[in-house]
Amino acid sequence: HLLVSQGVFRCAMSVSMAMRTPASKHCSQRSSVVLQGTSSSSSFRRSFRVSAAVGSEAVTTTSSLSSYGMVNAALGQPVTRTPVWLFRQAGRHLPEYMQYKKDSGKNFLQLLDDPKDVAEMTMQPLRRYDIDAAILFSDILVIAQAMGIDVTMPGGVGIQVPNPLSAPEDVLAMEKRGALKPDVSGRLSHVIESVGLIKQTIADENRGVPLIGFSAAPYTLLFYMVGGSSKKNTENGVRWLTEHPTESRVLLAALTDWVVEYCIAQIDAGADMVQVFEAMGEHITPELLEAFAMPCCREIAERIRAARPGVPLLCFARDATYANVALQQAGYDVVTLDCASERRGTREALAADAASRGVEPCSVQGNFDPRLLHRDDVGDGAASLEEIDEAVRQMLEDLGPERLIANLGAGLGGKEDTAKVKQFVDSVHKHSADMIAAK
Repeated sequence: HLLVSQGVFRCAMSVSMAMRTPASKHCSQRSSVVLQGTSSSSSFRRSFRVSAAVGSEAVTTTSSLSSYGMVNAALGQPVTRTPVWLFRQAGRHLPEYMQYKKDSGKNFLQLLDDPKDVAEMTMQPLRRYDIDAAILFSDILVIAQAMGIDVTMPGGVGIQVPNPLSAPEDVLAMEKRGALKPDVSGRLSHVIESVGLIKQTIADENRGVPLIGFSAAPYTLLFYMVGGSSKKNTENGVRWLTEHPTESRVLLAALTDWVVEYCIAQIDAGADMVQVFEAMGEHITPELLEAFAMPCCREIAERIRAARPGVPLLCFARDATYANVALQQAGYDVVTLDCASERRGTREALAADAASRGVEPCSVQGNFDPRLLHRDDVGDGAASLEEIDEAVRQMLEDLGPERLIANLGAGLGGKEDTAKVKQFVDSVHKHSADMIAAK
């Protein structure tokens, strides 16, 4: 049985009242709340869990990371232009993706089962856009599936968890059947095989870009496993944390082990960078995020950095970017801004924290508003090519073109115009190259 502590972390927050304009005219303004974390994640093992670390022996990775502009930007090294990739860059907005699904007769989850399908989906956006990285075509719930949680896609309603955990006894049942102990090589071998095939395909096509592996963060996994979703039952995650804190900690500790092992396996199969998605930040309070979610994120960073030093770690606490300073302190090389994040305020907060500890600030990622890329017939913020170009220039002015990975503040949703997406990518490269050359 996993042993856990009843101790709860304290969190201290400071509020920055910097009155910056939003990321774009379509993004709402909000004050920048900076969650101050601990600069070391070692306290997590003492106060959050008492269990043996499940991790691989530290080795030096063999990937030639410095040859990639994306990796250089993540590690704060010089670049000649700002690298760019897109959340959900493979998927519904691409006509070739929709055609592939139609021709194969497979739904999204079925595509994930076949490494050949995964490699093809991963490569499609690289063939259309001049993006600077591939990202593994996968889903945030594959770990939940590997632990025996039923995940379905009945059609028209998105991914469903039809039989979520409903009582604390369900966690004990998972432990008894061994589901809490990671078995990446057995239950997620198809994903790891996909990573290797993607790397080979990138080389065969001479794309010259790194591959980003990824995982959902533990709280996001717990949120879905207990029946939460982005549209309904959004209170389920917080309810579990508050009503069943001991079982929640047991589950989060196990999920942390799974995430670490899963990310390390992706790195060993060829992933050059790893992105952690804390996607349900909207559905947890800052206090509960610090008490339950942040200790997991800290340990993930600590253990991966120890096991695979030199591999850049990225994190996106969507709708909880007040935690970005704490994530920087945890050791992530890149933290992400969503659409509502204050650009200059975020840079200033990260710089102030880094200066107080005598270190360099981490890089940032984001945060172009994807609504600007909508097709004209969709409306809802759709912009012209000229307006997109100007919005990109403003983003680069606000964030600076270095120590930056240009991306969106939210994922592509299927309503985007591919010509506008291309304009965004090309504008990032053009304006950033000019800015860097002029320095």
